Amino acid sequence: MNTAINILETAKNTLLSESESIKKLINYLTLDFEKAVEAIYNCNGRIIVTGIGKSALIGAKIVATFNSTGTPSIYMHAAEAMHGDLGLIQPGDCIICISNSGNSPEIKVLAPILKRHGNKLIAITANENSFLAKSSDYILLSKVDREAEQNNLAPMNSTTAQLVLGDALAACLIQMRQFTAEDFAMYHPGGALGKKLLLLVRNILKSENKPSVSPESTIQDVIVEISEKRLGVTAVVEDDKLIGIITDGDLRRMLQKSANLNEYKAKDIMSINPKSIDSNEHVSKALSILEDNSITQLLVTENNKYVGVIHLHDILKEGIV
Repeated sequence: MNTAINILETAKNTLLSESESIKKLINYLTLDFEKAVEAIYNCNGRIIVTGIGKSALIGAKIVATFNSTGTPSIYMHAAEAMHGDLGLIQPGDCIICISNSGNSPEIKVLAPILKRHGNKLIAITANENSFLAKSSDYILLSKVDREAEQNNLAPMNSTTAQLVLGDALAACLIQMRQFTAEDFAMYHPGGALGKKLLLLVRNILKSENKPSVSPESTIQDVIVEISEKRLGVTAVVEDDKLIGIITDGDLRRMLQKSANLNEYKAKDIMSINPKSIDSNEHVSKALSILEDNSITQLLVTENNKYVGVIHLHDILKEGIV
């Protein structure tokens, strides 16, 4: 290992170089960017994103961002396009082609063919005089002064510039589509946000854990029910209707007053009007109720009937915070 370099200094210089390159991109934004966004928004087909080399990798990420934010897109590697994948392109599709130089042999062959159905072609390139740029309807300049590494060879600043322009396109489209957090959740049902916005209380409710006693139950019955279900609470139910709750804290307070368990029934120590939630509400709402009231258990109802208990731990296990 070469210890002659200052590793942290090199890392800081790299980040600074790339951030400065991104900042300078503002100077290259023209009406072509606005027209490109409108072309994508009004596209009747799909968005085809293509490129070669490192630019192809950036293209794949742009496609992923588009798809997850309401702009249906397909990634097509420029080299594979020359061997059959051009069949992906249909009339009405809009194409984004990414190439730093805009003059690679593959791009020179590919660019004219991409527009054979009259498709709109958007170039992301650092060279406004390149073959790709001259073949395109709209040019998004990803020009940088140099790469971040000392030899000015490895694509760093240039690919970051391409990536950021893709993000800028996506951000504009998100606003134009009025794409909401709920929409985002529909495309990300497995993620934390998706669960927070889509997961319902009934989806995590364990029906076997349904502690309940009647108003006339003895304190001994209450203790047994709370102990067996291991949730620290039991509902007090009459004719399937929820009328109260007893927590282990209620039991402790009762015992401080009297050691004679026969003096009380469940109705004597229960808290009326307990906090509850309908099983069809979102788990995120249940979490808010728990947090707002500094409690760890919440009784659940369905069609005004008691159906169980959810615990804070059940929610946290789903990764919802």
